[in-house]
Amino acid sequence: MNRNPLPDLKNYEFEEVAFNQLMQNRINKVLIVCSNYDFYMLEEDGRIDERIFNEYMALNLRYPPSFLHANSAKRAIGILNSDKIDLVMTWLDIGNYKAFETSKLIKEAFPAIPIAALSHYSSELRKKVLSENTGIIDFVFHWNGNVDIFLAIIKLTEDSMNAEKDINQIGVKAILLVEDSLKFYSRYLPIMYKIILKQTHSFMSEGLNEHRAMMLMRGRPKILLATNYEEGLSLFEKYKHNLLGIISDVSYFKGGKRDPNAGFEFLKYVRSLERYFPFLVQSSDQYNEKRALELKGKFLYKHSETLGKEIKNYITKYFSFGAFEFWDPIQMKILATVEDLNSFQKALNMVTSDAIVYHAKRSEYSKWLKSRALFPLANLFSKVEYEDFENPEEIREFLIKAIRAYRVYRSRGVISKFSKNTYDEYLGFARIGEGSLGGKGRGLAFIDSFLKRHKLFNKYKDVNISIPRTVVLSTEVFDEFMEKHDLIGFVANCNDDEEILNKFISKPLPKWVLEDIRVFLNVTKSPIAVRSSSVLEDSHYQPFAGVFSTYMIPNTDKERMADMVASAIKSVMASAFFQNSKMYLKATYHTVEEDKMAVILQEVTGKQYDDVYYPNISGVARSINFYPIEQELANEGTANIALGLGEMIVGGGNTLRFSPYHPKKVLQLSSPGSTQRDTQQYFYGLDMNPDSYVASTSEAINKKKISIRNAEKHGSLKFVASTYDLQNNIIKPGVLHDGIRVITFDNILKYNTFPLPEILRDLLRIGQREMRNPIEMEFAINLDVPKGHPKEFSFLQIRPIVESIETLSTLPENFNVEDTVIYSESALGNGNYELLQDLIYIKPETFNSANTRKIALAVEQINKKFTALDKNYILVGPGRWGSSDPWLGIPVIWPQIASAKIIIEAGLNNFRIDPSQGTHFFQNLTSFKVGYLTINPFMDDGFFDLDYLNKQKAIYEDEYLRHVRFEEPLTVIIEGKSNKAAIFKEGIKFNKFQSPSEKFNDDVPFEGYM
Repeated sequence: MNRNPLPDLKNYEFEEVAFNQLMQNRINKVLIVCSNYDFYMLEEDGRIDERIFNEYMALNLRYPPSFLHANSAKRAIGILNSDKIDLVMTWLDIGNYKAFETSKLIKEAFPAIPIAALSHYSSELRKKVLSENTGIIDFVFHWNGNVDIFLAIIKLTEDSMNAEKDINQIGVKAILLVEDSLKFYSRYLPIMYKIILKQTHSFMSEGLNEHRAMMLMRGRPKILLATNYEEGLSLFEKYKHNLLGIISDVSYFKGGKRDPNAGFEFLKYVRSLERYFPFLVQSSDQYNEKRALELKGKFLYKHSETLGKEIKNYITKYFSFGAFEFWDPIQMKILATVEDLNSFQKALNMVTSDAIVYHAKRSEYSKWLKSRALFPLANLFSKVEYEDFENPEEIREFLIKAIRAYRVYRSRGVISKFSKNTYDEYLGFARIGEGSLGGKGRGLAFIDSFLKRHKLFNKYKDVNISIPRTVVLSTEVFDEFMEKHDLIGFVANCNDDEEILNKFISKPLPKWVLEDIRVFLNVTKSPIAVRSSSVLEDSHYQPFAGVFSTYMIPNTDKERMADMVASAIKSVMASAFFQNSKMYLKATYHTVEEDKMAVILQEVTGKQYDDVYYPNISGVARSINFYPIEQELANEGTANIALGLGEMIVGGGNTLRFSPYHPKKVLQLSSPGSTQRDTQQYFYGLDMNPDSYVASTSEAINKKKISIRNAEKHGSLKFVASTYDLQNNIIKPGVLHDGIRVITFDNILKYNTFPLPEILRDLLRIGQREMRNPIEMEFAINLDVPKGHPKEFSFLQIRPIVESIETLSTLPENFNVEDTVIYSESALGNGNYELLQDLIYIKPETFNSANTRKIALAVEQINKKFTALDKNYILVGPGRWGSSDPWLGIPVIWPQIASAKIIIEAGLNNFRIDPSQGTHFFQNLTSFKVGYLTINPFMDDGFFDLDYLNKQKAIYEDEYLRHVRFEEPLTVIIEGKSNKAAIFKEGIKFNKFQSPSEKFNDDVPFEGYM
C-alpha cells in the first residue's frame, strides 16, 4: 500500500485561525411582538432581561441582547424603522390575535430580519404553520414558560446566520438535529446549548490570556436544525466534513409526506459514507431501538424520565465533548481521562498502543481538538490517515511531536497571562500582573508578533529566530512594591544611589510575585537577564536607552537563584531613581512619580564554557547607515557584532562593523595590520559562580573580562575567529593553524556558515516597515548547539531611530570652508541648529589618553552648569565620546554631556578614530536630535580651525579644556541626506536655507530609509 508522506513537523506552518472573523452576525436587539398581557408575564414573572443577562454571565457569554416590545404590527414596523432590530419574536395564539398577519407584514417590510414564533399550542400550531406559513416565519417553538428557550432561539438564529462562513470557511464544528416535533426540539435545544456553552467554558483554559480565551468561545460548535428529510440531507451534504454528529427523529416528512422510517433512511445513507460517524436515533417508540442498533446507531427514548441527562451523556461521549477518554479495546477499560491539551500530551506517553490505534482509526483526535476550537492542530491531524504510519509507535511519536510544535507555535506572538498552575516550557512570553509592560516589554511583544505574522521563526534552514523565553513583571508589581513600603517620598528626597539601592534591597517583593518567579525558574535551564522596562524607555521621542540597569543571574540552585533574581529585580527598580535616571527625567520634563518600571526576566542566549557563559555573537544593527563607505548606501543599514555578551557593543569597544548588503567588504579587515589592530581583543562573559553576584549599583558586577587568547580553551573561537600568520603576514580562515587568533567572523561573513547578513536584511526591512521609522535592533546568536538542533538567533530589542524629516536642511552652494570653524563630511543628524553661543573643546596640545577619565569629570562639571541654565553648547574632543574604553576616547556617560547639542569627534595625528556606532549612546544622540560630527583633519577628512578658537577669549580654561562664548549664536547646518555639516564662524549668516521642495509620501519613507 502507498503511504502518504507525513508532514515535516520541524518546518510545518500551522494555519492561523481568524477567530476575530467568527460570529460576525450577532443578535443584539430583539423585538417581541405580543399582547401587553403576554409581555407583562414575561417581564414580571419571567424577568426576561434579568434571566437572559444572568444566563449569559453564568455561561461566560458576552453581549446579552436587549428586548423591545410592540403590541401591534403598526408599532412593530415603527420600531423596526427607528431601531436596528436583529430578531423578531412573536406569539402565535389560536384566538383573535392575528400573529400570522403581523409576521407577514413585518417580513414584507424587512425580509432580512429573521422571525421566530412561540406558542403554547404545539399540535394545533403545526397544522396552522403548514397551511399559512410559506417562508414567513423562520423558526417556530413551543412555549412552556421556561425562559431558557430564549437563549436557545437567539443562539440558533446566530448559528444559522454564521454557519456558511464559520463552518465551511474556517472549520467550526456543528451538530445536526433533525426533528419535526416543536415540543421536542424546543426541549432539546436549550439542553444542547447549555451543554455546548459549558463545554466551551471548560476549554477556555486553552486560551493563553483572557482575550484569547474569549476568542476561543467564538469557535464553539454550532447547532443546525432541520425539520424534514430533505433539509437534513441538504445540511449534511453541505457541512458533512465539519459535523460532530447527528441527532435524528425516526418519523418525519420525506418527499412531501410523513415517512415512519425517514430517520433510518437517513442513518443508512450516512453509514454508507462514514463508518464511525456518531448518529443518535431518538424516538417515542421503544421498538425502534433494535433497528437503530442494527444500523450501527445509538438510541434514545423520547419519553425517558432522564431525557436531558441522557442527551448530555451521549453528546459528551460521542461528539468529543468534555474530557478525552483513552479506551483500550483489548483490556476493555479507560486508561486515562484528560481535560486539556497539556494532560492529553502527557497521557500519549503512557497509554497502550492498542488505545492509540483505536482512536486513530476513528479520527477521534482531530474531532476532540476541533470541538475545543484547537483548529490548527486538528487540521494537521486531519491531513494524515491511520494507513500513513508503519506502526502504532510511529503514530504516538507523531502525535507528541505535533502537539509540542503546536504549543510552541500557539504561544508565539501572544502575551500569555502567567499562571503558576499552568506555566510550562511551551510559553515564550508571559506577563505577571495587570499593569503596563514598559517600553522594552512592549518592544519584545511587538517583535514576537511580527516574527509570527511574517513567518520568520523557521524561514532559514536549521536556524530558529525568536525572542528568548521572557516573563515581564508588569508595573502593577512595581506600584504595589512602592506603595507597600512607602518609597516614592524617600526616592524623591534621596540623591545617594547606594542608599536608594540598599533601601530597596531591604524590602521584600510581594509574596505572590515570588511564587510566580519560582515557577518560572523551575522551567528555565539558562542564566536569567533581569532587564529594565520603564514606561518611558524606548518611547519614540524620549528613549531612556542604557540609563536603567540590567543584571544577569547565573543558573544555580533554584532557591538561591530565586533570591538573587528578587534582589536583581529590586535593583532594577531602584535604578529608576539613581542620579543618572533623575537627570534624564529632568532632561525630558518628567517627574519621579511618572517613572514606573516593569521588569523583564529573560533567558540569556549562549552556552557555558568552563566557568563563564556567553553567546557566540552579540550585535546591534540599524536600518540606516549614517557613515556609508565605498559601495555602501545609507539605506542599506549597518551592523556591529562582537564575541561574547553585548557589553562590548553598548560600551563602544572594538566590534566588527559591516553592511548586511556587503558582508565581505569589511574596512577593519582590509589588511592584516588593520585586522590585528582594529578587531576585538577581549570580550565579556557571565561569571557562573553564584558568589560573584551581589546587589550593586554596577550591573557589571558579575561579568568577566576575558582575553581572546584565554578563550582558546573554550572551543568557541572556531565559530568566529581567523588566524594571523606572523611569518607570512596573512590572515588564514579558521583556527586550525598556528598563530594569533583574530575575531573576523569570516566563517559567517565570507563563507556563509550562518545566514546572518540575510537574516539582518529581512529583519531590518520588515522591522522598519512595521515601525514606519528607521530602527535599531539588538540580537544574540548561539552557534554552539547539539547536533541536529537549530542554531539560535535571539532578537532582543527593537527601537526607532528618531530623525526629524520635516525639513532636510542643505548647506549653501559654493560656501567657503575657510568661513567655518568645523566642516565635516561624516555627520549624523539633520537641521539648522540655533542659539548656540558656547563652544567647549579639549585642548589638543595637552591631551593625553591616560587622562580621559579626568577629562570626563571636567566636562561633567561644565555640563551641570548648562543643565541648570537650560542652555546648550557645542562640544569638541578627540576620540569616541561615550566609549567604555578610556584609551579610545572620553569615557563619559550620557548624563555627563546631556546639554551638548552638537558633539564632534576630532581625530589627532596619533589618535585616529572611526565613527562610533552600535551603542546606546547613539540612540540618545538621535532621540535628543543631537548633531554628531566626525573629523580627521590630518587625513584631509573635514576641517577644524583650531587657531580661530585659540584666538577667542576663554570664559573658562583649565589643564584639559577651554570654554569659549561668542557674542552672537553660530550658524550650524547639518545636511542629513549627504552627511555633511558646517559650523560657521561668528557673524557669517545666510538669509535662506534651502530645503527639499518635494513633499513626502506617507506611504514611502524618505530618501535614506530602507
